[in-house]
Amino acid sequence: MIIKDLFVNLSILVSILFFYSQIFKKFPLSSRSPSIIKVLAGIWGGLLSILLMLFSIKVSGTFVDLRHIPTILVAYYGGALPAIISMFLTIIGRYFISTNVFYYALLMSVSGTLFAIYFSKRNFSKKFKVTMILTFNNLMFSAIFGYLVHNIGVFIKVIPIYWLVSSLSAYLSFYVIGYIRRSQRLYDKYLEESVTDSLTGLNNKRKFNEVFKHLIKETKENDLKLSLLYIDIDFFKHINDTYGHEVGDAVLKELGIVLQKNTRPFDIVSRNGGEEFTVLLRDCPLSRAVEIAERIRENVENHTFNFFSGKKIKLTISIGVASFQDTTTDPAMLIEDADKSLYQAKKTGRNKVCIAPYYSLV
Repeated sequence: MIIKDLFVNLSILVSILFFYSQIFKKFPLSSRSPSIIKVLAGIWGGLLSILLMLFSIKVSGTFVDLRHIPTILVAYYGGALPAIISMFLTIIGRYFISTNVFYYALLMSVSGTLFAIYFSKRNFSKKFKVTMILTFNNLMFSAIFGYLVHNIGVFIKVIPIYWLVSSLSAYLSFYVIGYIRRSQRLYDKYLEESVTDSLTGLNNKRKFNEVFKHLIKETKENDLKLSLLYIDIDFFKHINDTYGHEVGDAVLKELGIVLQKNTRPFDIVSRNGGEEFTVLLRDCPLSRAVEIAERIRENVENHTFNFFSGKKIKLTISIGVASFQDTTTDPAMLIEDADKSLYQAKKTGRNKVCIAPYYSLV
Protein backbone atom coordinates (compact mmCIF):
# COMPACT_ATOMS: atom_id res chain seq x y z
CA MET A 1 0.00 0.00 0.00
CA ILE A 2 2.82 2.39 0.85
CA ILE A 3 4.54 1.68 -2.46
CA LYS A 4 1.31 2.26 -4.34
CA ASP A 5 0.66 5.60 -2.57
CA LEU A 6 4.26 6.65 -3.12
CA PHE A 7 4.01 5.84 -6.81
CA VAL A 8 0.84 7.95 -7.08
CA ASN A 9 2.53 10.90 -5.35
CA LEU A 10 5.66 10.67 -7.49
CA SER A 11 3.51 10.46 -10.62
CA ILE A 12 1.64 13.59 -9.56
CA LEU A 13 4.88 15.45 -8.84
CA VAL A 14 6.65 14.51 -12.07
CA SER A 15 3.66 15.05 -14.35
CA ILE A 16 2.78 18.46 -12.91
CA LEU A 17 6.43 19.56 -12.89
CA PHE A 18 6.63 18.65 -16.57
CA PHE A 19 3.32 20.35 -17.33
CA TYR A 20 4.38 23.56 -15.54
CA SER A 21 7.77 23.53 -17.27
CA GLN A 22 6.15 23.28 -20.69
CA ILE A 23 3.74 26.15 -20.02
CA PHE A 24 6.47 28.45 -18.68
CA LYS A 25 9.42 27.13 -20.70
CA LYS A 26 10.17 30.64 -21.95
CA PHE A 27 10.07 32.01 -18.39
CA PRO A 28 11.88 29.57 -16.09
CA LEU A 29 11.55 30.56 -12.45
CA SER A 30 14.57 32.28 -10.93
CA SER A 31 15.35 34.99 -8.41
CA ARG A 32 15.41 37.47 -11.33
CA SER A 33 12.01 36.45 -12.74
CA PRO A 34 9.29 39.12 -13.06
CA SER A 35 6.92 39.34 -10.11
CA ILE A 36 4.03 37.90 -12.11
CA ILE A 37 6.03 34.73 -12.83
CA LYS A 38 6.89 34.40 -9.14
CA VAL A 39 3.26 34.88 -8.14
CA LEU A 40 2.10 32.25 -10.62
CA ALA A 41 4.82 29.87 -9.44
CA GLY A 42 3.73 30.41 -5.83
CA ILE A 43 0.11 29.68 -6.71
CA TRP A 44 1.20 26.58 -8.60
CA GLY A 45 3.25 25.44 -5.60
CA GLY A 46 0.38 25.94 -3.18
CA LEU A 47 -2.14 24.10 -5.34
CA LEU A 48 0.28 21.22 -5.86
CA SER A 49 0.84 21.01 -2.10
CA ILE A 50 -2.92 20.79 -1.54
CA LEU A 51 -3.18 18.07 -4.16
CA LEU A 52 -0.42 16.09 -2.47
CA MET A 53 -2.20 16.41 0.87
CA LEU A 54 -5.30 14.90 -0.69
CA PHE A 55 -3.21 11.89 -1.75
CA SER A 56 -1.60 11.29 1.64
CA ILE A 57 0.43 8.14 2.22
CA LYS A 58 -0.87 5.86 4.96
CA VAL A 59 1.85 4.49 7.26
CA SER A 60 1.02 2.43 10.38
CA GLY A 61 -2.40 3.98 10.93
CA THR A 62 -1.25 7.55 10.36
CA PHE A 63 -0.89 9.71 7.26
CA VAL A 64 2.13 11.55 5.88
CA ASP A 65 2.28 13.71 2.78
CA LEU A 66 4.69 15.64 0.58
CA ARG A 67 3.17 19.10 0.91
CA HIS A 68 6.56 20.64 1.69
CA ILE A 69 8.19 19.64 -1.61
CA PRO A 70 6.54 22.27 -3.91
CA THR A 71 7.29 25.06 -1.43
CA ILE A 72 10.93 23.98 -1.20
CA LEU A 73 11.14 23.99 -5.00
CA VAL A 74 9.74 27.50 -5.47
CA ALA A 75 11.80 28.82 -2.54
CA TYR A 76 14.99 27.42 -4.01
CA TYR A 77 14.43 28.68 -7.54
CA GLY A 78 12.34 31.83 -7.00
CA GLY A 79 13.06 33.09 -3.50
CA ALA A 80 10.73 34.55 -0.87
CA LEU A 81 7.71 35.73 -2.88
CA PRO A 82 6.65 32.43 -4.49
CA ALA A 83 7.59 30.49 -1.34
CA ILE A 84 5.39 32.63 0.91
CA ILE A 85 2.46 32.44 -1.50
CA SER A 86 2.85 28.68 -1.70
CA MET A 87 3.07 28.46 2.08
CA PHE A 88 -0.13 30.46 2.68
CA LEU A 89 -2.10 28.44 0.15
CA THR A 90 -0.79 25.23 1.73
CA ILE A 91 -1.86 26.42 5.19
CA ILE A 92 -5.33 27.38 3.94
CA GLY A 93 -5.69 24.05 2.19
CA ARG A 94 -4.56 22.17 5.29
CA TYR A 95 -7.15 23.99 7.40
CA PHE A 96 -10.04 23.07 5.10
CA ILE A 97 -8.87 19.48 4.68
CA SER A 98 -8.56 18.90 8.42
CA THR A 99 -8.29 21.04 11.55
CA ASN A 100 -6.71 18.18 13.49
CA VAL A 101 -3.36 19.35 14.99
CA PHE A 102 -3.62 22.32 12.64
CA TYR A 103 -1.32 24.57 14.65
CA TYR A 104 1.47 22.03 14.58
CA ALA A 105 1.08 21.77 10.81
CA LEU A 106 1.15 25.57 10.69
CA LEU A 107 4.39 25.62 12.69
CA MET A 108 6.02 23.12 10.38
CA SER A 109 4.95 24.97 7.20
CA VAL A 110 6.12 28.38 8.42
CA SER A 111 9.45 27.23 9.87
CA GLY A 112 10.20 25.00 6.86
CA THR A 113 9.42 27.78 4.40
CA LEU A 114 11.47 30.41 6.22
CA PHE A 115 14.44 28.05 6.47
CA ALA A 116 14.16 27.20 2.77
CA ILE A 117 14.08 30.91 1.84
CA TYR A 118 17.06 31.68 4.04
CA PHE A 119 19.25 28.73 3.14
CA SER A 120 18.58 28.83 -0.59
CA LYS A 121 20.37 32.21 -0.67
CA ARG A 122 23.52 30.86 0.96
CA ASN A 123 26.67 30.43 -1.08
CA PHE A 124 26.76 26.63 -1.12
CA SER A 125 26.42 24.00 -3.79
CA LYS A 126 22.95 23.09 -4.99
CA LYS A 127 23.24 19.56 -3.60
CA PHE A 128 24.26 20.80 -0.14
CA LYS A 129 21.51 23.43 0.01
CA VAL A 130 18.82 20.99 -1.05
CA THR A 131 20.07 18.43 1.46
CA MET A 132 20.08 20.92 4.34
CA ILE A 133 16.62 22.32 3.53
CA LEU A 134 15.20 18.84 3.22
CA THR A 135 16.90 17.66 6.41
CA PHE A 136 15.46 20.61 8.34
CA ASN A 137 11.94 19.79 7.16
CA ASN A 138 12.37 16.13 8.00
CA LEU A 139 13.71 16.94 11.46
CA MET A 140 10.81 19.32 12.11
CA PHE A 141 8.33 16.64 11.14
CA SER A 142 10.12 14.06 13.32
CA ALA A 143 10.10 16.38 16.34
CA ILE A 144 6.45 17.34 16.00
CA PHE A 145 5.36 13.78 15.25
CA GLY A 146 7.33 12.47 18.21
CA TYR A 147 5.72 15.07 20.48
CA LEU A 148 2.20 14.19 19.30
CA VAL A 149 2.58 10.40 19.15
CA HIS A 150 3.77 8.83 22.38
CA ASN A 151 3.92 5.31 20.97
CA ILE A 152 7.57 4.60 20.34
CA GLY A 153 6.71 1.66 18.11
CA VAL A 154 4.65 3.82 15.75
CA PHE A 155 7.37 6.47 15.79
CA ILE A 156 10.04 3.94 14.78
CA LYS A 157 7.87 2.66 11.92
CA VAL A 158 6.72 6.02 10.55
CA ILE A 159 9.83 8.23 10.73
CA PRO A 160 12.23 6.14 8.60
CA ILE A 161 9.55 5.71 5.95
CA TYR A 162 8.78 9.44 6.01
CA TRP A 163 12.45 10.35 5.63
CA LEU A 164 12.80 7.91 2.74
CA VAL A 165 9.66 9.09 0.96
CA SER A 166 10.41 12.77 1.56
CA SER A 167 14.01 12.52 0.41
CA LEU A 168 13.24 10.41 -2.65
CA SER A 169 10.49 12.81 -3.74
CA ALA A 170 12.60 15.93 -3.23
CA TYR A 171 15.68 14.67 -5.04
CA LEU A 172 13.57 13.28 -7.86
CA SER A 173 11.77 16.62 -8.22
CA PHE A 174 15.01 18.58 -8.41
CA TYR A 175 16.41 16.06 -10.87
CA VAL A 176 13.34 16.33 -13.11
CA ILE A 177 13.45 20.13 -13.10
CA GLY A 178 17.19 20.10 -13.85
CA TYR A 179 16.72 17.62 -16.66
CA ILE A 180 13.86 19.60 -18.22
CA ARG A 181 15.82 22.85 -18.02
CA ARG A 182 18.95 21.31 -19.55
CA SER A 183 16.86 19.80 -22.34
CA GLN A 184 15.17 23.13 -23.00
CA ARG A 185 18.52 24.97 -23.12
CA LEU A 186 19.89 22.42 -25.57
CA TYR A 187 16.76 22.68 -27.69
CA ASP A 188 16.96 26.49 -27.72
CA LYS A 189 20.65 26.29 -28.59
CA TYR A 190 20.08 23.88 -31.47
CA LEU A 191 17.14 25.94 -32.68
CA GLU A 192 19.25 29.10 -32.66
CA GLU A 193 22.15 27.38 -34.38
CA SER A 194 19.83 26.05 -37.07
CA VAL A 195 19.01 29.62 -38.17
CA THR A 196 22.16 31.49 -37.09
CA ASP A 197 25.58 31.61 -38.69
CA SER A 198 27.94 30.34 -36.01
CA LEU A 199 30.83 32.58 -37.09
CA THR A 200 29.18 35.99 -37.49
CA GLY A 201 26.02 35.59 -35.43
CA LEU A 202 23.97 36.77 -38.42
CA ASN A 203 21.09 34.88 -39.97
CA ASN A 204 22.23 31.90 -42.01
CA LYS A 205 20.96 30.89 -45.45
CA ARG A 206 18.16 28.79 -43.98
CA LYS A 207 16.85 31.74 -41.97
CA PHE A 208 17.28 34.05 -44.96
CA ASN A 209 15.13 31.77 -47.12
CA GLU A 210 12.51 31.56 -44.38
CA VAL A 211 12.32 35.34 -43.94
CA PHE A 212 12.45 35.96 -47.68
CA LYS A 213 9.39 33.77 -48.28
CA HIS A 214 7.53 35.57 -45.51
CA LEU A 215 8.45 39.00 -46.88
CA ILE A 216 7.38 38.05 -50.40
CA LYS A 217 3.95 37.15 -49.07
CA GLU A 218 3.79 40.32 -46.95
CA THR A 219 4.91 42.46 -49.90
CA LYS A 220 2.27 41.08 -52.24
CA GLU A 221 -0.56 41.30 -49.72
CA ASN A 222 0.20 44.89 -48.66
CA ASP A 223 1.55 46.26 -51.94
CA LEU A 224 4.92 47.15 -50.39
CA LYS A 225 8.35 47.59 -51.87
CA LEU A 226 11.13 45.14 -51.05
CA SER A 227 14.79 45.53 -51.93
CA LEU A 228 17.68 43.10 -51.73
CA LEU A 229 21.42 43.71 -51.52
CA TYR A 230 23.70 40.87 -52.55
CA ILE A 231 27.22 41.48 -51.18
CA ASP A 232 30.50 39.73 -51.88
CA ILE A 233 34.02 40.46 -50.57
CA ASP A 234 36.46 41.24 -53.36
CA PHE A 235 39.45 38.90 -53.61
CA PHE A 236 38.60 37.15 -50.36
CA LYS A 237 40.56 34.07 -51.44
CA HIS A 238 43.68 36.24 -51.53
CA ILE A 239 43.08 37.21 -47.87
CA ASN A 240 42.79 33.57 -46.83
CA ASP A 241 45.84 32.54 -48.84
CA THR A 242 47.96 35.43 -47.56
CA TYR A 243 46.94 35.71 -43.90
CA GLY A 244 45.37 32.35 -43.16
CA HIS A 245 41.83 31.21 -42.51
CA GLU A 246 41.85 32.49 -38.93
CA VAL A 247 42.26 36.05 -40.17
CA GLY A 248 39.75 35.34 -42.95
CA ASP A 249 37.18 34.28 -40.36
CA ALA A 250 37.88 37.41 -38.34
CA VAL A 251 37.30 39.52 -41.47
CA LEU A 252 33.93 37.86 -42.04
CA LYS A 253 32.92 38.40 -38.43
CA GLU A 254 33.90 42.08 -38.42
CA LEU A 255 32.24 42.68 -41.77
CA GLY A 256 29.03 41.35 -40.29
CA ILE A 257 29.28 44.01 -37.59
CA VAL A 258 29.90 46.74 -40.19
CA LEU A 259 26.85 45.63 -42.17
CA GLN A 260 24.63 45.73 -39.10
CA LYS A 261 25.86 49.21 -38.19
CA ASN A 262 25.06 50.55 -41.65
CA THR A 263 21.56 49.12 -42.05
CA ARG A 264 18.28 49.88 -40.37
CA PRO A 265 17.32 47.99 -37.20
CA PHE A 266 14.48 46.15 -38.94
CA ASP A 267 16.49 45.10 -42.01
CA ILE A 268 17.52 41.44 -42.30
CA VAL A 269 21.28 40.92 -42.52
CA SER A 270 22.43 37.39 -43.36
CA ARG A 271 25.55 35.46 -44.27
CA ASN A 272 24.48 33.21 -47.11
CA GLY A 273 27.72 31.26 -47.29
CA GLY A 274 31.45 31.80 -47.77
CA GLU A 275 32.09 35.51 -48.29
CA GLU A 276 28.56 36.26 -49.53
CA PHE A 277 26.17 38.37 -47.47
CA THR A 278 22.67 39.67 -48.09
CA VAL A 279 20.56 42.49 -46.73
CA LEU A 280 16.78 42.40 -47.08
CA LEU A 281 15.46 45.96 -46.96
CA ARG A 282 11.84 46.04 -45.85
CA ASP A 283 9.47 48.54 -47.48
CA CYS A 284 12.42 50.14 -49.24
CA PRO A 285 12.31 51.65 -52.75
CA LEU A 286 15.25 51.41 -55.13
CA SER A 287 16.53 54.93 -54.45
CA ARG A 288 16.80 54.27 -50.72
CA ALA A 289 18.31 50.84 -51.31
CA VAL A 290 21.02 52.35 -53.50
CA GLU A 291 21.83 54.92 -50.80
CA ILE A 292 22.22 52.17 -48.22
CA ALA A 293 24.30 50.04 -50.58
CA GLU A 294 26.64 52.94 -51.37
CA ARG A 295 27.01 53.79 -47.69
CA ILE A 296 27.91 50.20 -46.92
CA ARG A 297 30.41 50.03 -49.79
CA GLU A 298 32.11 53.30 -48.82
CA ASN A 299 32.28 52.43 -45.10
CA VAL A 300 33.80 49.03 -45.82
CA GLU A 301 36.35 50.58 -48.19
CA ASN A 302 37.32 53.14 -45.53
CA HIS A 303 37.29 50.62 -42.68
CA THR A 304 40.55 49.20 -41.35
CA PHE A 305 40.28 45.60 -40.17
CA ASN A 306 42.61 45.30 -37.17
CA PHE A 307 43.59 41.92 -35.72
CA PHE A 308 45.23 40.63 -32.56
CA SER A 309 48.37 39.76 -34.51
CA GLY A 310 48.85 43.43 -35.37
CA LYS A 311 47.81 42.97 -38.98
CA LYS A 312 45.75 45.69 -40.61
CA ILE A 313 43.76 44.86 -43.71
CA LYS A 314 41.86 47.02 -46.12
CA LEU A 315 39.28 45.43 -48.39
CA THR A 316 36.41 46.25 -50.70
CA ILE A 317 33.08 44.69 -51.53
CA SER A 318 30.84 44.47 -54.57
CA ILE A 319 27.08 44.83 -54.24
CA GLY A 320 24.18 43.85 -56.46
CA VAL A 321 20.82 45.56 -55.92
CA ALA A 322 17.34 44.52 -56.97
CA SER A 323 14.04 46.05 -55.90
CA PHE A 324 10.50 44.79 -56.30
CA GLN A 325 8.33 47.19 -58.32
CA ASP A 326 11.36 49.27 -59.36
CA THR A 327 13.66 46.75 -61.07
CA THR A 328 11.82 43.45 -60.66
CA THR A 329 8.15 42.75 -61.36
CA ASP A 330 8.09 39.40 -59.56
CA PRO A 331 9.41 39.51 -55.96
CA ALA A 332 10.38 35.84 -56.22
CA MET A 333 12.97 36.92 -58.81
CA LEU A 334 14.74 39.35 -56.47
CA ILE A 335 17.45 36.85 -55.50
CA GLU A 336 18.25 36.00 -59.11
CA ASP A 337 18.28 39.64 -60.22
CA ALA A 338 20.41 40.79 -57.27
CA ASP A 339 22.83 37.90 -57.84
CA LYS A 340 23.19 38.78 -61.51
CA SER A 341 23.77 42.42 -60.56
CA LEU A 342 26.49 41.32 -58.14
CA TYR A 343 28.11 39.24 -60.89
CA GLN A 344 28.07 42.31 -63.13
CA ALA A 345 29.72 44.42 -60.41
CA LYS A 346 32.54 41.91 -60.01
CA LYS A 347 32.92 41.42 -63.74
CA THR A 348 33.26 45.16 -64.42
CA GLY A 349 35.91 46.02 -61.86
CA ARG A 350 34.62 45.27 -58.33
CA ASN A 351 34.23 47.76 -55.45
CA LYS A 352 31.01 49.05 -56.94
CA VAL A 353 27.25 48.85 -56.73
CA CYS A 354 25.33 47.45 -59.70
CA ILE A 355 21.58 47.67 -60.10
CA ALA A 356 19.28 45.31 -61.95
CA PRO A 357 19.01 45.17 -64.91
CA TYR A 358 22.76 45.09 -64.36
CA TYR A 359 24.03 48.59 -64.89
CA SER A 360 26.73 50.14 -62.75
CA LEU A 361 26.14 53.03 -60.40
CA VAL A 362 28.70 55.70 -61.30
